[in-house]
Amino acid sequence: MDLISAKKLRRTFGATVAVEEVNLRVGAGEIFGLVGPDGAGKTTTLRMLCGAYRPTPFDDGSSAEISIAGFNLLTQTEEARAVLGYLPQRFSLYEDLTVLENIRFFAEVRGLSPSEWLPRCMEILAFVGLDAYIHRRAGHLSGGMKQKLGLAAALVHRPRVLLLDEPTTGVDPVTRQDFWQLLIRLVGKDHQRGVAVLVSTPYMDEAARCTRIGFMSGGRLVLEGAPAQLCARLEGRVAELVGQPLPALRHVVENDPGVSGVQMFGDRLHLRAQPGQLASILERLAQSLPTQGYEIKQLRPIAPQLEDVFMDLLEAGQ
Repeated sequence: MDLISAKKLRRTFGATVAVEEVNLRVGAGEIFGLVGPDGAGKTTTLRMLCGAYRPTPFDDGSSAEISIAGFNLLTQTEEARAVLGYLPQRFSLYEDLTVLENIRFFAEVRGLSPSEWLPRCMEILAFVGLDAYIHRRAGHLSGGMKQKLGLAAALVHRPRVLLLDEPTTGVDPVTRQDFWQLLIRLVGKDHQRGVAVLVSTPYMDEAARCTRIGFMSGGRLVLEGAPAQLCARLEGRVAELVGQPLPALRHVVENDPGVSGVQMFGDRLHLRAQPGQLASILERLAQSLPTQGYEIKQLRPIAPQLEDVFMDLLEAGQ
């Protein structure tokens, strides 16, 4: 069952088109990752799905259709919001309140009765690992703990749909790992009831954890699929080059007629070949680069990563 269904999402700001004809569906038990460069339209898409923005009608008078757990978001707004949890990029905590006071506030806003809010708050704070900090003021929490409190606030009313807008931006790698373990546990824990998660992220290692991924560029959803399915697009077309001096090597490799793109990944280069040309490119580079004075430590074909797919899409102008 699709818990999120959106057809022809469109949003403009004056003459600027932020999102153009985006179609999305996320089923129960899925984590759908939305990735793309800054300005691609990810945040605007999530804000339309939570009801913060209304879609812009088309010139012919037609407009988007949005269904959240079976409720029409545009005509059954309150019913849809009752089953929806949303964590924006900048979650606003009440820093003078404690962890428990913050989560109690969100529980009561969501309609939990006095007899319900305390056990539910303690349950959800234990789930995110904050039950030992219930008396700590939110202003004294670390960045990662604030994000976990934000997740707890989004989950306190047991939503069936969870929208997360770059929830781990700015936190350390360990906290990012912990946060994703929580999401995976959440989907597994509520598999019988069915929970759908839609998360935007700038991190490809996080995107690889998703059930499916959608690449956004220029306000459009240009490609979607399972991580393995997307990486298969570049199978047999990616190689890794380690050598010195790296910036000069990149310039030389980029000028090879069979190379469609080159990206620097730390101390190495990933080169993407035109279809069917990787073997000849590697043979050509292995012969020519040492004669030009370059030190080549490694030159080999590798399995494509999501970063390679992402850069290939951007450079293709899709």
